[in-house]
Amino acid sequence: MPHDPYRTVDESPLADGSGVGARRPVVGVPREQLEGVRKIAVLRGGGIGDLLFALPAITALSAAYPEAEVTLLGAPSARLLEGRAGAPHRVVELPIAEGVHEREGVAADPAAVERFLADQREEGYDLAAQLHGGGRFSNPFLVELGARCTIGTRTDDALELDRSLPYVYFQHEVMRWLEVVALVGAPPVDLEPRLAVTPAEVDRGRERLGGASGPTVVVHPGATDPRRRWPAERFGAVAAELTRSGVRVAVIGDASERSLADAVVAAAVAAGAAAPINLAGELPFGDLPGVLAAADLCVANDSGPRHLAQAVGTTTASVFWCGNMLNAGPLGRGEHRAQLSWTTNCPVCGRDSTQVGWTAPRCEHDVSFVADVSTEAVLADARALLDLPAR
Repeated sequence: MPHDPYRTVDESPLADGSGVGARRPVVGVPREQLEGVRKIAVLRGGGIGDLLFALPAITALSAAYPEAEVTLLGAPSARLLEGRAGAPHRVVELPIAEGVHEREGVAADPAAVERFLADQREEGYDLAAQLHGGGRFSNPFLVELGARCTIGTRTDDALELDRSLPYVYFQHEVMRWLEVVALVGAPPVDLEPRLAVTPAEVDRGRERLGGASGPTVVVHPGATDPRRRWPAERFGAVAAELTRSGVRVAVIGDASERSLADAVVAAAVAAGAAAPINLAGELPFGDLPGVLAAADLCVANDSGPRHLAQAVGTTTASVFWCGNMLNAGPLGRGEHRAQLSWTTNCPVCGRDSTQVGWTAPRCEHDVSFVADVSTEAVLADARALLDLPAR
């Protein structure tokens, strides 16, 4: 399909009815909308943080095509979005497929992938959006859905889509996907992910956090990449100081992060404070939004729970490596603070870590790249955010 000519959409009315000629916010250069769109597929594998970064683009697509059903093709964590207001309207779990949805120790089954694709072709998608990555694996997968139009990003060696943008690694993920959906005339509605939680979820979260009144801080010491992890003893020191000032502290994490959480609790106790509540490995994934929404503050690394805390409206004090801040950091500073590490070379071997993986494969060292961030700086951020007026 040939590319359509570019045009702006400044002359179209805003969704609030403010009239023709009102200028609409855009990311990138918007192009013409498609005609007759009734079914949209969005491909976004990865963890909860990856999914949340695509939410503003999914919302923009739904607003631009209000008659369309938006189906998210995602990892199991995408089930977190089921039953909530707005798009996506449907979630379909991806099969294990190289570069699209991978699980450690589980090999892809080509027959299962083909059955999945055949089932999805039966849906008759009008538009398929790749909001996943550079496209080496995801673009061929997307094309096999058989949609009338495909959009997304691509590296130089990835399959071309009907409308696509170059994949340049250092771009904020939310802005990246908003720029992609502008290719089909979908301007932004939100600039940051938002996830509405129910009162029942918040009530369950409060129960998990002990049920008592007073300020509560949730600490998440984990991150998928070990290089993004602030030392557990620093989290413990922050937890100890907050506990001594009357704040209830709970540590969260999945089963694989239990040792990290234990180290945080041990460090807090060693500093003379009461032991924080340790929920690591004990908290069902479906209860995580409610726990984070019930808290007054989340102190964390650049991680899925940190991004989820922001999405449900909880303030965050976090630790970021400088490169990840470009791609994933919070845009505002009124309710979100981030301390940055400017370490750009591996502390062990000295290899430059500012080059993305496919141009300069990373070294084998998994040491923290954010250990130079001080306890005092994070603690100051936490205290400042706890002093904000109640939400």
